[in-house]
Amino acid sequence: MTEIEQQVRGWWSRLIAWLRGAQHGDTARKARGALQDVRTSDAGRKAEAALRDLREGEAGRKAEAALRDLREGEAGRKAKAAIRDLRDSTAGRDKP
Repeated sequence: MTEIEQQVRGWWSRLIAWLRGAQHGDTARKARGALQDVRTSDAGRKAEAALRDLREGEAGRKAEAALRDLREGEAGRKAKAAIRDLRDSTAGRDKP
């Protein structure tokens, strides 16, 4: 799953949780109606199609491959090691 997809899913789950918390309120009904309108609107369908094309298209595949190369490559390993060293040094300072 791409980072953008994760962010959208996280936002969506928070929104749904918020709506469920206020399920019986008038505001929640209005918000659900508005979200449904956005989903079924022409602009909503176009946005979903654009995201699907981006995710499944050549550009999406190239972006995923580039991110994978960065994570698994030498630069990615060095960055992970640096973050690990930073965490370890910070954790060591916090101990009494």
